[in-house]
Amino acid sequence: MEYLGIEVVLKNTPALDQDFIPMALFNKAFLKQAKKPVSVSVERDDGKITVYDTFITGINIDADRYYMERLVKLLLWSKGGFKVTIYGEDDMALYIKDAYSPAGKYAFDNGFMSKIYEQPFEVLALPLSEKPPENEKAKPVGGNKQGCRIGFDAGGSDRKVSAVIDGEAVFSEEVVWHPKITADPDYHYNGIVDALKTAASKLPGVDSIGVSSAGIYIDNRTMAASLFLKVSPEDFAKKVKDIYIRAAKEIGDVPLTVVNDGDVTALAGAMEFGDNNVLGIAMGTSEAGGYIDENGYIKGWLNELAFCPVDASPNAMVDEWAGDIGCGVKYFSQDGVIKLATKAGISFDEGLSPGDKLKQVQDMLAGGEEAELIRDIFRSIGCYLGHTLPYYWDLYKFKHVLLLGRVMSGEGGNILLDTAKKVLADEYSHYKFNIHTPDEKNRRVGQSVAAASL
Repeated sequence: MEYLGIEVVLKNTPALDQDFIPMALFNKAFLKQAKKPVSVSVERDDGKITVYDTFITGINIDADRYYMERLVKLLLWSKGGFKVTIYGEDDMALYIKDAYSPAGKYAFDNGFMSKIYEQPFEVLALPLSEKPPENEKAKPVGGNKQGCRIGFDAGGSDRKVSAVIDGEAVFSEEVVWHPKITADPDYHYNGIVDALKTAASKLPGVDSIGVSSAGIYIDNRTMAASLFLKVSPEDFAKKVKDIYIRAAKEIGDVPLTVVNDGDVTALAGAMEFGDNNVLGIAMGTSEAGGYIDENGYIKGWLNELAFCPVDASPNAMVDEWAGDIGCGVKYFSQDGVIKLATKAGISFDEGLSPGDKLKQVQDMLAGGEEAELIRDIFRSIGCYLGHTLPYYWDLYKFKHVLLLGRVMSGEGGNILLDTAKKVLADEYSHYKFNIHTPDEKNRRVGQSVAAASL
């Protein structure tokens, strides 16, 4: 298939999405024609800088612009940043500046990055000779087992807490709660404090507290999080930004570390495998990501894979929140299952939640006339995944990938995984990494135990 004059050849196409153009193969085909060097840097908190060296054609302007705008999008949502600099291509920098302006096609990205980094978003142009060195400043976070520790995992439907002594959990508890539909931030605060106090009561003392929580956290402060979706902006500023810092003080003057739950998922995987360099991908309500590097460190990257582009097709589905197309949330989440089920002609009862729709599809695998069609849904997602893992690998260079989440559960998850492995063997055999799914213990309390080691 062809897009913007770039011919993309793939052997494996999703059964229910013939328009799919994998970004990995689009980029590969594009770079075969690209010889003009250009570099991009993205700067985030504390002067951290990621630098990416690449090429454009300098001739196929439409393809050059598309490639660069998607590359910038990928870097912003995987690494994070409020300042983008294009080195060696002033005209491209002007195009990216316009595209990522408050009135441009990526206005959402501009506003989001400005908010979480509390800095104006900007795009600059500089000569290639002024390209800076990378400055990642990875933190040696995780794997600490000595002493009495509390690990808290704040999920969207339940919260888990563990009391851990020298790496062994002496107490774990799961409590159902409803943070995403509650506007009163005191509800969240009281739930967090209750969990911490319960765990503290099982320990002779508390040496540290580690928190795994969905969202973006900088210096233990909440910058954005779906857990507090209904909280007003005023209450968010007053009571949510420092919610974990305040809650920890209820236990005493105890060291606190708050980390995105995706990174803690990767950490839990690293602890389970006894090895580092792990990318964790959770396919559930959305697509969550996390990464532990080869030294066992957390990079402080966003790892918001839900917003990273994975499909170059101009017919790709729109993400309602960001207003963009072809991004991970519509491929590796319950939204992806629902999208494909609709294409397959599956109808849903009005009023069903997305989670209930996912369950309906999974239940249909048990038998009946539609079972084979349902298998095509999970084969299609597996095909997406097989084409996308190499794309992620080019950015992360991971040794292990850990796959989890409700979309990965049951027979559908097995079909998905088998298909992904077939695509990898057929088209990406030169990529070498291990694919894992978590054991039942790690699924349930591994996150809070790993958080205790932060």
